[in-house]
Amino acid sequence: MDTKSIDLAQVPKLDQQLCFALYSTSLAMNKLYRKLLRKLGLTYSQYLVMMVLWEQDEQTVSALGERLFLDSATLTPLLKRMEQAELITRTRCPQDERQVIIALTPHGSALRQEGAKLPACVLSASGCDIEQVIRLQRELSGLRTSLMNNA
Repeated sequence: MDTKSIDLAQVPKLDQQLCFALYSTSLAMNKLYRKLLRKLGLTYSQYLVMMVLWEQDEQTVSALGERLFLDSATLTPLLKRMEQAELITRTRCPQDERQVIIALTPHGSALRQEGAKLPACVLSASGCDIEQVIRLQRELSGLRTSLMNNA
């Protein structure tokens, strides 16, 4: 990038930057989820892991990391805390000892019923209708893909 040709007067201000809109929206979303998840005793990161496992139980750490865009250095301590909270189990794969299989405990599975109520709460808090949320999700997924392809 040739920075010498940039007219600084034309640079968007903070509130006009896409990055800041995404960042501040993410903070607001996390704040809402923190409030909603308090009843379940989960953090937002734990909730994301639970959602993946509620969709399909018994997944490898690497599959979870790929799905959640997390590396094992971030995911492993999170999973250890979840195991201590008796939400999941971690067992070595019999066919490949290098792989660790993550599975829901009965307690973790039981939280699914309450967890299923959260999307409706978020929809209500967003002030959006379902069509708007679907459009936003589609657009943000496309943006994420484009950004990851250029990162």
